[in-house]
Amino acid sequence: MQCDAGAERQYPRHPVLAVGGVVVRDGKVLLVLRGREPGRGLWSLPGGVVHCGETLRAAVVRELREECGIDVAVAETAEVVERMIPDADGRLQYHYVILDYQARWLQGELTASEEVEDARWVDLDSLDRYRMTYGTADVIRRLLTRPTCPAADRQRGSVQDLGG
Repeated sequence: MQCDAGAERQYPRHPVLAVGGVVVRDGKVLLVLRGREPGRGLWSLPGGVVHCGETLRAAVVRELREECGIDVAVAETAEVVERMIPDADGRLQYHYVILDYQARWLQGELTASEEVEDARWVDLDSLDRYRMTYGTADVIRRLLTRPTCPAADRQRGSVQDLGG
């Protein structure tokens, strides 16, 4: 299998597949302050682009480890979000299809990587105080009202691929 490692993120020919994690620890949800476009300077869910040959859940685990220094168990529940962002001339500058998964913190101390400006655990009641990327608070609330996959609570280890 050969993959195009240089797929364009700006002005893409095709939508870019990405994942995010709605991670909960002690009743708080993880938010990151984006350090790159699109959405630089806005709070969002941690996540990123899926690598060719990588499962969706493995991508969530990798991204959370890279961006925030934590290990997570990923549940089956996901929400599909499509982000199409035009430039000042109306041309499509970014087009992402994002699968946001429920996840549970397993271990690791929260540390922001160079990809994000900050990372913090936030009370659900405080979400409206953060300037977030469009729709992020709604995704968090919807995913956290759904039941998690019981398998996510039983799994331990580095990669938590709990589905097919």
